Amino acid sequence: MRPRSRRRFLALPRTPAETTAAVIALVFLAFITLRLLRFLAGLGAHVWLFVAITLVCGEILALRRRARRRSAERERARRLARLRLSLRHVDTLTPAEFELAVRDLMTRDGISARHVGRQGDQAADVIGRDAKGRVFVAQCKHTLNGGRVGSHVMYEVKGTATPVHGADVAVVVTNGGITRDARAWGDRNGIHWIDRDRLRAWAEQGNSLQQLLGLPDAVAPPALGLPPGAH
Repeated sequence: MRPRSRRRFLALPRTPAETTAAVIALVFLAFITLRLLRFLAGLGAHVWLFVAITLVCGEILALRRRARRRSAERERARRLARLRLSLRHVDTLTPAEFELAVRDLMTRDGISARHVGRQGDQAADVIGRDAKGRVFVAQCKHTLNGGRVGSHVMYEVKGTATPVHGADVAVVVTNGGITRDARAWGDRNGIHWIDRDRLRAWAEQGNSLQQLLGLPDAVAPPALGLPPGAH
């Protein structure tokens, strides 16, 4: 007698009963498959809905952050447009705060300025650019005892302002004085200077830096009756 051979998987039915069972199995398999596909489709829809909600919420939060940032920038621009600093207030600042005050005054006058002062700054504490594309480099010297800036500061600024920082306008700013020799040397060699008297006109009275330096196309900031030191 020949040995019975194993039936292969999905072998064709040989009897009516086997045919009926196979049909029932196929129908059941199709039913389960459809249910599974519907479940997966529903799961996919929920996943995509979750992703969409997450993206929308993220975009709403990003819009709110941008709106707050723009509002803060507008408020800062309005505040800077009204900026006035008394010399009494300036005298109480630290050297770093004085550099930031010079940056804000330059910003008030339409110069896009940033604070760069640090150790090894190569005679540049504030660098900015105005609407004409002119690069401004400011070296700030704060004093608490009425000190005076000497010629060596002018030499340092002259040596780095244009070669290193690309300055079109280099200026030394102090709340103290500047020696006669330093002023004369600066005038001869294109280094502008703001001493205490000029700082009063700039910070307290609201004259623009461009006006004080005698630059062309100088525009005065808006004249607003704020008390000195308000900022």
